[in-house]
Amino acid sequence: MARKLTVVISQGQSANPAKRKLEEDVVAGLLFERGVEVTVVPNLYDLTPDGTGMLCLQGISGDMVVVSWLFSRAAFWTLDRNGIRGREGKVELVNEAEEADDEDDGDEETKADDKPRVLQSRELPNRQIWCLDFKARNLAQPFIEEILRIKRLAEAQPVQILNWLGGTPTSAQQERFLNPTNSTSGLDVLGMLNGTNGHAAPPAPSSPQASAPAVDAPLDGAPAAPTIIAEDAARRWYPVIDYARCTNCMECIDFCLFGVYGVDKVDTILVEQPDNCRKGCPACSRVCPENAIIFPQHKTPAIAGSPDGEAGSFKIDLSKLFGAPDALEQAVLERDVELTAVGRDAVGMAVGIPKRQDEKSVGPKDDLDKLMDSLDDLDL
Repeated sequence: MARKLTVVISQGQSANPAKRKLEEDVVAGLLFERGVEVTVVPNLYDLTPDGTGMLCLQGISGDMVVVSWLFSRAAFWTLDRNGIRGREGKVELVNEAEEADDEDDGDEETKADDKPRVLQSRELPNRQIWCLDFKARNLAQPFIEEILRIKRLAEAQPVQILNWLGGTPTSAQQERFLNPTNSTSGLDVLGMLNGTNGHAAPPAPSSPQASAPAVDAPLDGAPAAPTIIAEDAARRWYPVIDYARCTNCMECIDFCLFGVYGVDKVDTILVEQPDNCRKGCPACSRVCPENAIIFPQHKTPAIAGSPDGEAGSFKIDLSKLFGAPDALEQAVLERDVELTAVGRDAVGMAVGIPKRQDEKSVGPKDDLDKLMDSLDDLDL
C-alpha cells in the first residue's frame, strides 16, 4: 500500500476573501487525490502547545506538507519548537524574490557551514516536512501541482530503499513492494519509514464482514472529507529559533530581560517562556549574530523568516549614513521601550551587550570589515 501524504492547510489570521478563497481552492483541488489526507488548522503560529490544533499535528507521524501564510523557514521552525520534527524537504514553489536570494547566497552559506550548528547534534525522525508559503502565488493550481510533485517524490522513496537493499528492482518487484499480496511476512520497510520500528503488518482480516469497508468510508471516486480543526486561537507573539543557524552562543539570553529564553538539559538555548515576550518587540532578533531568531509575524521579511534572513549586518549598518540607528542601537531602543512600559528602568547599553564570544581570537578582516573601517574613517 502506498504511503499517505498529509497536507496541512494553515489558515491566515485575517478573513480576507482573496486569502480564504485561495485556501479553499487548494483544499478543493486535493479532495479527489488518492493518498492525500487534508487537515485544516487555524494560523500555525497562533496555536497553543496544548490546543486541539497542535495536538492534531503532533499526531501525524508520516511525511507532511504544510501550506501557511508564513515564510517556509518560519513555518518549519514553528513546527519544530512544538515537537513536530523531521527533515526539511526541498520545495520548488517559492517566491521569486526568494529564488534570487538563494542564487546570491551560495558563497555565504558555504562560509556559514564552517561553524557548528545546534541542528548538527540532533537526532531527527525519518520523515520529511515540506513547507509552502501561500504568498508565493495568487492561484491554487501551482500549489496543487507542487503538492502532487512532492507526493510522487514521497512514493518513490520505498523504491529507492529497494535499490539500497540489493540491486535495481524489476517493475514487478516494485509493484509487489508497493502493493504486497502477503502482509504477514517480509521486511516492513514502510513501517520503518513511518516509525513503527519495522514490525510486520498485522494479518489481514479473513472474514468478509471484517474486511468490509466502514459505513462512513467514501465510495470510489468520491472526495475524502478534510479534517477541520476548530480552535479559538488568539494572536500570539514569541520568538522562534532556527537551529540550522543557531550556534548556541547564548547572546539572546543575555540580552533579553523578560525571561523568554532558557536552556534544556544539555544547555541548549530554547524559548522557555514564549508568552513572556513583549508583543511587537523583535530586539533579540536584531542582536543575534547568526540571524537565527525569527518573529514570523513581523513586518520586516528578514526578521519574519525570509530565506536570506539578514536581520542586522551590513544592510542596516549602512543606515548610519542617513542618521538612523544601526541594528544594535535599534534593539537597545526597543528593549528600553518595553522595560519602561512595565515599570522598569531603561538600561541602554549597560546590560547584555558584551559578547560571550569576545574571548575568541579575532580572525583576518574580510572585504566587508575593510569597507566598514573605511566608512568609519570618513567620520560621517
